[in-house]
Amino acid sequence: MFVKKGDKVRVIAGKDKGVEAVVLTALPKVNKVIVEGVAMMKKHQRPNNDNPQGAIIEKEAPIHVSNVQVLDKNGVAGRVGYKVIDGKKVRYNKKSGEVLD
Repeated sequence: MFVKKGDKVRVIAGKDKGVEAVVLTALPKVNKVIVEGVAMMKKHQRPNNDNPQGAIIEKEAPIHVSNVQVLDKNGVAGRVGYKVIDGKKVRYNKKSGEVLD
């Protein structure tokens, strides 16, 4: 998967198109990512010790990894490629050529 936790990404599709935010969680088994402040949903929580009456919580829903592009240090969004530098496989931005790792 070309996106890792902590990467800064730009959403390129969906209702939050154009938003730049940080990846909170990467879910490689289902090809999804959870991005901070994107795809907010409301979750009804049952009553428990913390909330005796229950609550409605807003949290981020996962979005498909194909709907995001990784940003490099200069804020250029592009596709991610891989190359070997000094015997180590690294990710790089194909548009700017800058190494991401």
